[in-house]
Amino acid sequence: MAVFKTLDDIGNISGKRVLVRVDLNVPVTEGKVSDATRIERIAPTIAELSGKGAKVILLAHFGRPKDGPSPEFSLEPIARATAEVLGRPVAFASDCIGDTAGSAVAAMDKGDVLLLENTRFYKAEEKNDPAFTERLAANGDIFVNDAFSAAHRAHSSTEGLAHLLPSFAGRTMQAELEALEKGLGNPVRPVVAIVGGAKVSTKIDLLMNLVKKVDALVIGGGMANTFLAARGTDVGKSLCEHDLAPTAKQIMIEAAEAGCAIILPVDGVVAKEFKAGAACETVAISDVPADGMILDVGARTVTTIGEWIDRAATLVWNGPLGAFEIEPFDHATVAAARHAAARTKAGKLVSVAGGGDTVAALNHAGVADDFTYVSTAGGAFLEWMEGKPLPGVDVLKR
Repeated sequence: MAVFKTLDDIGNISGKRVLVRVDLNVPVTEGKVSDATRIERIAPTIAELSGKGAKVILLAHFGRPKDGPSPEFSLEPIARATAEVLGRPVAFASDCIGDTAGSAVAAMDKGDVLLLENTRFYKAEEKNDPAFTERLAANGDIFVNDAFSAAHRAHSSTEGLAHLLPSFAGRTMQAELEALEKGLGNPVRPVVAIVGGAKVSTKIDLLMNLVKKVDALVIGGGMANTFLAARGTDVGKSLCEHDLAPTAKQIMIEAAEAGCAIILPVDGVVAKEFKAGAACETVAISDVPADGMILDVGARTVTTIGEWIDRAATLVWNGPLGAFEIEPFDHATVAAARHAAARTKAGKLVSVAGGGDTVAALNHAGVADDFTYVSTAGGAFLEWMEGKPLPGVDVLKR
């Protein structure tokens, strides 16, 4: 995106010390990384900078350490995994500031890659403390932020550094921003959003923002029950936030004023207990039994969702349509995901999805690689969809 400075603007970096904020908050089991997806995503930025002769110094957090340095939250095992992904050595320094970090940086040659220890071992990191930020900046000539997933936080290593050093978006950050621009910033219309998940209470800001930006909003998952109840539908023992009926009504009013269609389930898959293989039946939403729980949307609703996907030029997706973790309540999410993926592969749809449950659902459906872009950014993706400013992104603007 032209509004952000990217690696295309960085100039000659041979011999320069480039501090690169990356997302290495990966799952580690018994000292080994069990899923290297996030490492794989940052590899192009590291390879490009290293290939141009930069001294690449990686900054990252890992977990939520509370009381300073702890072996449990050390990045050292992740340095080894990063070296495996990159196919080249990655040195490790047991501190991110001070003499330990400085000596490791001083020992680097052009093209070398070094990972500094967990920035969150210092409480000053999350406070965006100026003195701590200056100590981080002392080891760099240039700052590259390639961690969109942490861009909603104004921390020293995500926002503070950009005020002290020439700053640019890495390739992963750039790809995310370009995808999000296609999704809601400047999308091709019509735009359809699918929002699911358990509770309305966690997505009020999201829904309020979307109804002003999209042409149709499909609501599924447990949160759909709150909207149905607000309309006077008896949803039995289904997960439902009855106290949020006024909020649901207000969202529907604002959608009507903005010309946004709200698509709610017309039928549901109902069971008396929530477990794999539970006896279930599909009923009209008006016929949910008093002792029944809606655990997925029904076939008629899936057809309607497919029709809206067919009308859309752009699809934004956050949250599953049902309890996809347990069969047979994954049917609607899988069917809709595969339909959207097929439209995307056919060149008829720009599809952008994100959020932890959403990524898991698309992987479950086997179509994550077929969407235009799937964000692993979690909180940052959600705050972007809510229309909130992202400090780590805003500071990279030209």
